[in-house]
This record gives sequence, structure tokens and C-alpha cells, in this order.
Amino acid sequence: MELEAIIGIIGLVLALLGVIVPVCAAVWEFGISGRKRLGYRVQMDTPLTGEVQSGHAQVFENLTLPAGTDVADLSIVLLRIHNHGVTDIVESDYLVNADNPTGVRVRLPGRRVLGVAVTELRGTLSLNLEQPRNGDPRIRMFDDEAAGVGIIDLPRVPLKRHGHYKILAVLRSWDSGGSRFHRYVSAPAEVHTAIEGGTVTKTEAHTEWSNRVLTLLAFLVVVIVGLGVTTTVTILQSPDSAPLDCASGNLTLTGSTAFSAVMKDAAESYRKTCPGAQFAFDFDSTDSGLQKLNETGKREQRSPAMVAITDGLKPDKYPELLAQPIALALFTFVVNKKAGVSDLSLKQIQDLYDGKIATWKEIGGNDVPVRLVGRYTDSGTRQAFQQRILADPHWESDSNSRNCETIENGTAGIPHCSQPSTEAMLNTVARIDGAIGYSEFGSASKNDDVVLVHIDGHKATREDAVHRAYPFWGTEYAYTYQEPKADSLVASFLRYLAKEVGKDVIRSHGNLACADLENPVLCRPPS
Repeated sequence: MELEAIIGIIGLVLALLGVIVPVCAAVWEFGISGRKRLGYRVQMDTPLTGEVQSGHAQVFENLTLPAGTDVADLSIVLLRIHNHGVTDIVESDYLVNADNPTGVRVRLPGRRVLGVAVTELRGTLSLNLEQPRNGDPRIRMFDDEAAGVGIIDLPRVPLKRHGHYKILAVLRSWDSGGSRFHRYVSAPAEVHTAIEGGTVTKTEAHTEWSNRVLTLLAFLVVVIVGLGVTTTVTILQSPDSAPLDCASGNLTLTGSTAFSAVMKDAAESYRKTCPGAQFAFDFDSTDSGLQKLNETGKREQRSPAMVAITDGLKPDKYPELLAQPIALALFTFVVNKKAGVSDLSLKQIQDLYDGKIATWKEIGGNDVPVRLVGRYTDSGTRQAFQQRILADPHWESDSNSRNCETIENGTAGIPHCSQPSTEAMLNTVARIDGAIGYSEFGSASKNDDVVLVHIDGHKATREDAVHRAYPFWGTEYAYTYQEPKADSLVASFLRYLAKEVGKDVIRSHGNLACADLENPVLCRPPS
């Protein structure tokens, strides 16, 4: 049998013992041995001298002492009898003497009994210790002359659960033949009784844990340590083991720059969970990523370790590429701070990019010239802009400027330039007075140098996008070449994006994971 299997069996046995032993101990303690349990405790056994001013002094008034008794020869014993089981104790449970009403016998070696009084009586069922029964006192006291022992017989007191009573006895040192053995004999009191179907226990006044409890705790500690050792050994025996659904290897992520930050964070999170995975990033543009994936798949004649991220659906020219919707991606318009606007209507945005508005003053802003910034034609963000804002997927940009500030070749109109990436778009808008552009929302929201624009009074939020109040959003897709193998890193990483940690990463960038939607159709904007 392999070592890992043996360790697993040991861990299973320890886990079962950790459950079975405490359960059996509880059943034994409370269901069997502890059902009827009579306890006793000698709370005081001391000379009377100096105790007449104690809290028990008032009971001495009930005692009749022989004339001329020397107080220095006297001692007192305070005995507590209590029920510390889980059921009541009745008269018939006592077995110490079946022929008389005695329930508990207390022997006091070396001392005579002068008097007995009840100092406390709680939780008894019905019997009154201070009343005689059949003409005899309920509490009997006498001396065994031959043995030199004073004896107190207590009746069969029925006790409720947690019920108890206390007996205070005044004793005198034993005399024999006119000579005194001891002025005070410190031999302890002896308690003799028995309970049918139960136990009699000498208890302690302190609240320290019993040996049984300490033994059980020690056993549980051993079980816990044992489980920890077996678990650690199992991990050390399999250093390359990884959590469920992890895969190892190398994976290249390519495609849209708009979603690159999300994918890089998700890849890093996956790598921490699955150390055997390594990632490479080649984010350029949506169209470039699709082209690389398609070429690699054709060359390798299989599904390669590559995923292309796009800001929308692929063109028809890539029939071998399969899409998986990942997130509802928010986009936003951004303007230079000197433009003086933060809310534009959909119609105003369309007019701006059609070149119909020359200065921001015409639509309520500052008297600053408009500068249009766009993205290259292979950009997925640009495609979302054309489809969702201009409602024209075939719209062609009239780019007439490289620096977005001056028109080239003497052409007329508003300066209009194109940028290769999300970062370049944001930097250009922040740098040029009066510039307007569009960007993925997560990246734009982290840039303090630009102003995010509301559209018709609605800001870019997941809720407004799902309810169709905010128009500028699209679906981020993950494309693979044909169907990847189920145990591949590609398939594992795509499943990870749809699970809780992956969804958390997507949410942290202001997007909505498609897996969060009850209706997946809502993750795709209407045509």
C-alpha cells in the first residue's frame, strides 16, 4: 500500500476517534454512570475554640452540652451531602441498611458526638430532617464504645437534581478509662452509603477540572495533533499537488487592451492558487488577438494554449474560433478638464464625432475648441463605440491629425486623431485642451486627469447598463481555437473566470461578470 494511502487511513481513523470517543464519554458520564450520583464533602473539621464567632455560631444555641464541658476538647464537623447526578434520588435508592431508615452513616474515629444540627436544606423532595419518624428521631447519633468511634446515622433523604443538605456536628475527644487519648483527634470523618444503580463520590470544593475531563482533553489534543501531522505529511509527500481544477503549463492571453488589466489581475490570482501555471501577455488590439489565435491554431492543428479577449463578437472570417462571454464591459467618454462639461446627450456625442460642433461653448461648456480622439479600426472599443453610440458598425473615421491638435494637409474640419491603446487614449485626452475620447470604464475611472462623462444623465454603472438606461457597454468575450481539452490550462482558466474569485476580479474593475446574471442573454447588448 502506498504511503499516501496509509497516511490517509490513519487520518481517517483519528478523525473517527475524535468523534466517537467524546460521544461515548458523554453517554457514559450523563446517561449511565452519572444518572444517579450522590456526593459528599467535609467542608469543615476543626476545633471549636475560636469558631464560636464564625458564621455557624448561631446553631450552637440548639445544642445541649454536658455541664462542665471543656470547650477546648470540642471540635466541629460540617458535612455536605448533595445530588450531582442527572436524575432525582429517592428513598428506595439508598442501600446502606435495608432494615432501618438510615441512608448515610458517618463515622468519626476518636471522637464522641455531642450534638447535630441541620444548617442548610435545599432541593429535598419531601422529607423533613428535623421531624421524628415513627417516634424515632430522623437523625440518630451514638457512640461505638468498643471501637472508640462516634456515629451519626442520616435518614434516606430524597434529593432533587442539584439538591443538598448540610449537617453540623459538635464532637468531643474520646475518653477511655478516665484517661484522655487526645485533646483533639484529627482523624477524618468517614462517610458510608450506597446508591442502587448509581455511585457515591467524595467531591472537592475547588472548581478545577476532574481527571476524567483532563484525560479527555489530552486525548482530543493528541487527535488534533495527529490529524495535523498526517495532513502536513500528505502535503509534503505531494509538493506539486494543487487545489481542485488547477492546471499547469503556459498560457498566452492576447487581444483587447481595454480588458488587459482585468485579465492580468485574474491571471495573477489564478497563478497564486495554481503555482504550476504561467502566463504571457500580448495585448495589442481585438483584431490582432483574433488573428494571432487563428494563425496559431491553424499552424498547430489543435487548440493552442492561447486565449484572445475581444470587446465584441468576432468577424465571420474566423469560423474556427469559439466564443465564451466573460463580462458585461462598461465604456465611458472622457473629456479634458478644460472642456467644462460632464454630461452629454447621445445626440450631442454623435454631432461631436460628425464634426458638427467646433467649440464646447456651443453645448454649454467653455469657449475651448473641440479635439476628437478615437481608436484604430482594429480596436474592439472602437467597434463598441460605432455600434452602441453611432449605431453604424461601418462608420469610417475621418482622422486628419497625428497630434490631435492641428489638421494636416490643409484639410478642413475638427482635428481628429486615433490612438493604438486605452492608455494612449487617456493620456492624449488629459494632455490636449478640449479633447474628448472613449475608454474602458475601469481604466478611465482610475485616471484623475480626465473627466468621465454621463450620457443623458446616466453614469456608467452595471445596473444602468443591465436595465438599458446607459447605452455605452458591450460584452467581453474569450475566444479559443476550437474546443480546448477539459483538463487543459485554457479550460481551467476560463472556468476560473466564471467562479467566485474570478468574478471578484472582474467586479473590482467596475465590470459585471456574465456568470452573475440570471439570464445570460442580458450579457449581450441588443443589436
